[in-house]
Amino acid sequence: MPITRRSLLAASLSLPVGAALAQPAATGAQDTPALGTRVALPDVPLLQGGRFAAAQAQGKVTVLYWWASWCPFCAEMSPHIDALWRRHQARGLQVLGIALDKTAGPARAYLQAKGYAFPSAWAGDDTARGLPPVRKVPTTWVRDRAGTLALAERGQLFPEDIEQLARFL
Repeated sequence: MPITRRSLLAASLSLPVGAALAQPAATGAQDTPALGTRVALPDVPLLQGGRFAAAQAQGKVTVLYWWASWCPFCAEMSPHIDALWRRHQARGLQVLGIALDKTAGPARAYLQAKGYAFPSAWAGDDTARGLPPVRKVPTTWVRDRAGTLALAERGQLFPEDIEQLARFL
């Protein structure tokens, strides 16, 4: 197995000090469904205009990416999520970003200023409430072709981890 930043980080978390940090929060504020759980997607209006229709994701791999315009870790990840989507959308990859900003305006302005094209909805929109309740950014899930959760990661992903999401295609 090649040594990557992710494997080094994982190894460091296995140390006694890191082990305490790696424990999930006891509050239950962010419960991730078990891998293999069916993840339904609602139809949602997009910040860039238009709609994301759940039907367009049927039978396709979909990356769900919770982000916020104020999040420094999201600022590191978003260009790589956008590049992943641009490279693999022709192969059927769907991406749905879900902005957790307090209002849609800053999220919309952020996408426009950065030139990001990956489809994004605002979590505060009534129609986006059908999405799973994630409160911590960044969070990345992969929904496989069967509509089940194939991967769930909380926190920042490195560029090589983001590119590896294409393996689900």
